[in-house]
Amino acid sequence: MLKPILILCLGNEVLSDDAFGPTIAKTLIQRQREDDHFEVIFAPVAGFSLLDLLSGRDKALIIDSIVTGKEPAGTLHYFPLGDLTPSRNLTTSHQMSLPTAMELGRQMGYQMPEQIDVLAVEVADVTTLNEEMTEPIKAAVAPAIVRIDKWLFNNRIKETNVTRRTQVAH
Repeated sequence: MLKPILILCLGNEVLSDDAFGPTIAKTLIQRQREDDHFEVIFAPVAGFSLLDLLSGRDKALIIDSIVTGKEPAGTLHYFPLGDLTPSRNLTTSHQMSLPTAMELGRQMGYQMPEQIDVLAVEVADVTTLNEEMTEPIKAAVAPAIVRIDKWLFNNRIKETNVTRRTQVAH
């Protein structure tokens, strides 16, 4: 059975700063308990390929790298999907953007999450073949974990309140 909340970490472990997502996934998976209400998945894919991973979930938080050129490397960006999507894996020149893929998925009958948020780190280098992230990206991992924990806590409270209201109504 799918867990209602998905933390979907995108990226590439061998492209320097693009390893942010896989690094976050490893950290979260190491401390995840069997009874947690969420699932963590690392997926080195983009666009339409993400539909099967998102389908059937209530909420999702996507972790990725981003290049806006407006902030220094290591800056964390948090936004609802669709507000800002120039992330390396959510919008590429070779595939459709995730918001476009989501709309197509809905039209094809996929059950898409009601809420998808994105936590992305501003990166400096996503083209160099290197298993080491740059220092600003390494430094962003701990604050990102704190932000993810806050997101999980807030969404767990909302989920619990909805469950309680539903139980009271019956």
